[in-house]
Amino acid sequence: MAIARYLVKKSVASIQKETEKGELHRSLSALNLISLGIGCIIGTGIFVMTGQAAAQFAGPAIILSFLMTGFCCAFVALCYAELASMLPVSGSAYSYAYASLGEFPAWFVGWLMLLEYGIAGSTVAVGWSGYLVSFLKDFHIMIPPEWIAATGTHLVWVPGSEGWKELTEELTKDLAAKHLMLATLPQATAIFNLPAALGLMGVTALLVMGVKESATVNNIIVFIKVTVIILFIAFGAFYIDPANWHPFLPENTGEYGHFGPSGLMRGAGYIFFAYVGFEAVSTAAQEAKNPQRDIPIGIIGSLAICTVLYILVSLVLTGIVKYSTLNVPDPIAVAVDAIHLPWLAFTVKIGAICGLSSVMLVLMYGQTRIFYTMAHDGLLPPVFAKVHPKFKTPWVNTIMVGIIAAVVAGMTPIEALGDLVNLGTLIAFTIICFTVMYLRRKAPEMERPFKVPAPMITPIMGMLSCAALISTLWATFVALIPYFLLGFAIYFGYSQFHSKLHPKNI
Repeated sequence: MAIARYLVKKSVASIQKETEKGELHRSLSALNLISLGIGCIIGTGIFVMTGQAAAQFAGPAIILSFLMTGFCCAFVALCYAELASMLPVSGSAYSYAYASLGEFPAWFVGWLMLLEYGIAGSTVAVGWSGYLVSFLKDFHIMIPPEWIAATGTHLVWVPGSEGWKELTEELTKDLAAKHLMLATLPQATAIFNLPAALGLMGVTALLVMGVKESATVNNIIVFIKVTVIILFIAFGAFYIDPANWHPFLPENTGEYGHFGPSGLMRGAGYIFFAYVGFEAVSTAAQEAKNPQRDIPIGIIGSLAICTVLYILVSLVLTGIVKYSTLNVPDPIAVAVDAIHLPWLAFTVKIGAICGLSSVMLVLMYGQTRIFYTMAHDGLLPPVFAKVHPKFKTPWVNTIMVGIIAAVVAGMTPIEALGDLVNLGTLIAFTIICFTVMYLRRKAPEMERPFKVPAPMITPIMGMLSCAALISTLWATFVALIPYFLLGFAIYFGYSQFHSKLHPKNI
């Protein structure tokens, strides 16, 4: 009986009834939702991780890693689309798990999604800060080094056009090769990444004002960054040297994940972050004009468009310059610098800043809507569900999430969080695929405006694909154990007693 309490399910009928209340304003079309998905997907992955994954794991064969990850996400996207058409409610995977697996598994999914959206937003803000600092430097606007990196980061001034860089082993070797003595160069220790924090606070203010206004700004940003990416592909294609594609898949170095077949898998796990975002469309279900039709279009459409763009960018990027030179924060800028088109390099930085801005916007949006739904269910304090009387947005929730994300962004380096986001997302995706199978058996009579093809095969393929990528992140899973324990403590200490499905609250 005690165990059954933690597996109590929120009925599908009650979830569907909540969507009829109309507390949130329905203003998003299918085009808005595709733009929302593209806005979240295209960002850190294409502007940063593409080059890093090629340099460290797969070489030019990184396009195969993108195909592998896209293959995995396609199965998951189909499952998301079916669930979103059945249950057009804010909360995404959390709400779906509540209807199929029960309360405690739903809480666990919601806790994982904090990694996917909240911490991912902080991670993206750090990348946004790097491009912004570089862009301002081109205009001789220099932000003091103490305020451009995570707390405690050791920075050194590199002569020439490079500016302040984090002092790493690779940089030390590079300086020695250039006959530069480290002791003679200006150095500094960062206090806080101020641009990253301010960027997140700006996004927070925009989200408080209203989702319609946020969607309009996002549409403009998405147009700019997609245009920039297409320009890079179109102009860069003329400067491809096929010799840079050889070897296509470098031989393994003797260490798992460093080139060779295992490098393809490790690369796929690493760049999974680049695909995080297509499922964010489902969190907008209560604000979509026609959720049963538009949510599946938004999810699948944004995923398909972004997969094609990733593959084309990878081909051009590794064709212009040798893959081994791309282990930098701005690989696309390195490529356009190599072909001596200053105007394109300038444009790429603008596109990166815009692109990462829209990613922050959508990630923060998704996190606040998940907390909104969890608070409605009693699993979080009611303040997270408080809606502004004028803007019709969960404003207190949004401000709280924004402040926390800004502090994390200001104090945490980008490389410390990427695999955490990937692992949390993959586990949540696995649960999504299982949920489709469960509801097909337990609620076959439910209306499904969109149906997963091959319903007993597609979800299984999605789960197996996610499990394969999870296996490349085992060390990260162990590191997350304290985070899991904290989530359990919150649930058993607060959430279970305040749940609307707790016997004393019914």
